[in-house]
Amino acid sequence: MNKLKVMTIFGTRPEAIKMCPLVLEMRKYPEYLEPVVAVTAQHREMLDQVLSLFGIVPDYDLNIMTAGQTLYDVTCRALMGLKDVLEKAAPDIVLVHGDTTTTFVGALAAFYRQIPIGHVEAGLRTGNKFSPFPEEMNRKLTAALTDFHFSPTSTAKANLLKENVPEENIYVTGNTVIDALQTTVRKDFDFHNPKLEEALRSGHKLILMTTHRRENLGAPMRHVYQALKEVLKDNPDAEAIFPMHKNPKVREVAEAVLGKMDRVHLLEPMDYEPFANLMARVDIVLTDSGGIQEEAPALGKPVLVLRNTTERPEAVTAGTVKLIGTGKEDVYAATSRLLNDAKYYRSMSEAVNPYGDGKASKRIVSFLLHSHGLPVDVMPEFDGGR
Repeated sequence: MNKLKVMTIFGTRPEAIKMCPLVLEMRKYPEYLEPVVAVTAQHREMLDQVLSLFGIVPDYDLNIMTAGQTLYDVTCRALMGLKDVLEKAAPDIVLVHGDTTTTFVGALAAFYRQIPIGHVEAGLRTGNKFSPFPEEMNRKLTAALTDFHFSPTSTAKANLLKENVPEENIYVTGNTVIDALQTTVRKDFDFHNPKLEEALRSGHKLILMTTHRRENLGAPMRHVYQALKEVLKDNPDAEAIFPMHKNPKVREVAEAVLGKMDRVHLLEPMDYEPFANLMARVDIVLTDSGGIQEEAPALGKPVLVLRNTTERPEAVTAGTVKLIGTGKEDVYAATSRLLNDAKYYRSMSEAVNPYGDGKASKRIVSFLLHSHGLPVDVMPEFDGGR
C-alpha cells in the first residue's frame, strides 16, 4: 500500500502552535503516512519560534513576509508560491488550520489542483463578516472548499450543519491547542527574566493582558489601558503583565497610559513556550485574542475578552470566559470583580474546559489512517469534556 502523503500548510504562530502537534503525531506512523510541511511564513519570526520549539523543519518555506505587507500582498504571494509547491509535492490531501489568509489561500490553491482538503478547527463563526476581520470570512471561504471538516466542538459542528455541510464530512476532534499545552507547560519553567520572576514571587494577584485586534486600535485600546490603570490604583495587591504587540499603534498608547506605573510590566512579545507557562502562573487574563480564549480555560484561568463578539462561545456558556468589550467602565468593573469576589472567581476558574482533552491530533490521524483503508478505527468524537 502506498503511503498517504499529507501536506500541512500554515504561516503564522497561532497556526503553527496548533498544527505542530498534528505533524508530530503523523510522524509516529512512517509506514503509513508521509507528512509534508509547507509554510508561507506570513509571520516570519513568530512562526520560527514555534517551529524551533517543536523541532519541525519545513519541507517548503515560501518566506513571503515583507515589511508593511497588506492582505493583497499575502494573498497573491502565497497563492503563487503554493501553486509551485503543490505541483512539485503532489500531496494526496492538504490540511489547513483555522482562519488566517494562509488558511484560505492554502485551501484555494489545493482546490485549483483538485486535491482533497481537510480543515482543522473548522466551523468557528461570529456571524459578522467584519468581526473579526478578515478571519471570519477566511473561515467561511475555506469551509466552502473543504472536504473534511475537523471541528473542535459540537457548537462548531452545528455551525457547519446550518451551512448545509453534510454531517458525514464533519468530525469533532477537540482543539489541537490543548495537545500543545500538555507538552509545553511545566511547573519548573525558568523565564530567565528577573523582573518577571519577582512579580511571580510577589504574592500579588497577577493580571496578564494582550491586545492586538485591528478593530480595537485607537480609542478602544486606550479605554482598556485606562481601565487597567484605575484597577491597579484601587487594588494595591495586584500587578499587570503586558507583552506588547509589535504594532506601534499598540505600543505608543500602552506606553503613554501605563508606562510610568510601578506595578505594570510592559514586556516585548513572548515566545509561545514562556507565554504558555506565564498563563499557567497568573490569576486573570484580559485579551482580544481568539486562541487565548481556548488556552487559558484549559489552565483554569478566567478570561475577560476585550471584544463584543466571539467565534468561541463554548467557554462563555461554560462560564470560564466573559465578553466585556472595550468600554472603560465595563473593563474596570469586570476586572475588579474577579480580583475581589472570591466566589465569583472560583466559578470561572473551576468551570469545565470545553475545548479539548489533549487527543485532537490522535483523532485526526485516526481519521486519516482509516480513510486510507487501514484497519484502524476512527476514535470517538470529542464530547466537550462531559
